[in-house]
Amino acid sequence: MKQVNARVLKTALSSLAISIMLAGCAVGPDYVAPKTELAPLHNVAKAESDKKRPVPSIDRWWTGFSDPVLVTIVQRALDQNLDLAAAMARVSQARAAASGAGAELLPTVDLGASATAQRQSLRGPIGTIAGDSPGFKRNVHDTTIGPAASWEIDLFGGLRRGADAAENEAQAIEAEQVGTRVIVAADAADAYFQVRGYQARLAIAQQQIETDEHLLKLVQNRYEAGASQGLEVAQADALLKSARATVPPLRIALERQLNRLDVLMGAQPGTYAKKLEQVTEIPSVPAVPGDVQPSDVLRRRPDIIAAERRLAASNERIGAAISDYYPKVSLSGALGFDTMSGSLFSSKSFTSAGGVGLRWRLFDFGKVDAEVAQARGANAEALALYRQSVLRAAEDVENSFMQLSQTVIHVVQLQEQVEALEKSRDLSEQAYRAGSITLTDVLDADRQLLTARDELDANRADAARSAVGVFRSLGGGWDTRAPLTVQNNQPANSPQKL
Repeated sequence: MKQVNARVLKTALSSLAISIMLAGCAVGPDYVAPKTELAPLHNVAKAESDKKRPVPSIDRWWTGFSDPVLVTIVQRALDQNLDLAAAMARVSQARAAASGAGAELLPTVDLGASATAQRQSLRGPIGTIAGDSPGFKRNVHDTTIGPAASWEIDLFGGLRRGADAAENEAQAIEAEQVGTRVIVAADAADAYFQVRGYQARLAIAQQQIETDEHLLKLVQNRYEAGASQGLEVAQADALLKSARATVPPLRIALERQLNRLDVLMGAQPGTYAKKLEQVTEIPSVPAVPGDVQPSDVLRRRPDIIAAERRLAASNERIGAAISDYYPKVSLSGALGFDTMSGSLFSSKSFTSAGGVGLRWRLFDFGKVDAEVAQARGANAEALALYRQSVLRAAEDVENSFMQLSQTVIHVVQLQEQVEALEKSRDLSEQAYRAGSITLTDVLDADRQLLTARDELDANRADAARSAVGVFRSLGGGWDTRAPLTVQNNQPANSPQKL
């Protein structure tokens, strides 16, 4: 038995050596990453921000707004968001698929055992022929045990190409998970700034209501004293009602953003609303990166990384398809013990088997041609999608920087307009009390101030949101120095406190 074992081992080692020498032959094109050249981003220099404030780390850009509540909200969203949890689950699935594809390169070994008992029929085929023989036994017991191995030798690299394609696809899904992280952080900050914006606008609306109530009382007093007409009372009352009418739409919009925040944080709407009831100032816009290069965008944007990895995967699938033009060789072998009588584990019960298999789609080249053409078409599609993702990323960056620059300019202009209108409104009220002008002039000045204040706070929130858009367009929110799989925030079991 020792001689048999040595012969089997020698044959296996020889086959292994041959397969290792041939494994380097992988048919199909080797992947070469596409060269992408973008012109300098022309809108980056136009973005104006507070130069006195340092540019925050793009990995954690939300800390640059100097708002502890914002930092808590974004971190909770990254910890508890369910879209991010689903993205992590997709990463786990892709990693498992890649691991399974890689395992196809290795031999498979199965351990089998069986025990059967059979009573032969004397009128069956065996019993009819051998039933009268002296050694015939009606009761048969057969016991077998032992391992069996099989191995498809990857002579032309088809399996290796498939494993590489699965690995590249897993990396693409990891990049998409990071992309989800970037979006979740940006959406949480966007909703938070809208909450603060609507709260500020509601506060201004309430101030305006109080001012109009005071004005109405003043007009009523003048009317009772015979110093004004009933028309002026009606006008003042209409202005008050107009100010009150601005409140419900703002409250609806505020409630929507609060509910949006809760869902982003993986909580039922209404969970954190009371924690944000205290009105605070809308955070000012932090300094944004002013030296952004196209290479930074290509390196940081998860959507570009995912598109490039899918392009690499499609290239490997071409090789996997081409490998079907060539034969597939597999080795198989089995060792074990088989007995119908006597001791199972004895030299006489030992059995071994080995074989070489060949499978070749020799008369199926028409179908292989179609599969190769399909793989090449998928590669061309992936290349076009990659190039499109690069262009859309550049478009996103240009738009976000332009929006930030113009929104900041608009905020400055609105601030100056509000200051001027406040002076105009105060002078109008003084002139009205002195009887120099009519109430219509006061109402007009008051209406203009209300509109300008509301627009100012809306644009302050929009400026903060535009800064968020800049960081999001740059792919901010994850550490590019760490592997993609490190970005694996898991949702908490229960909501956290603000």
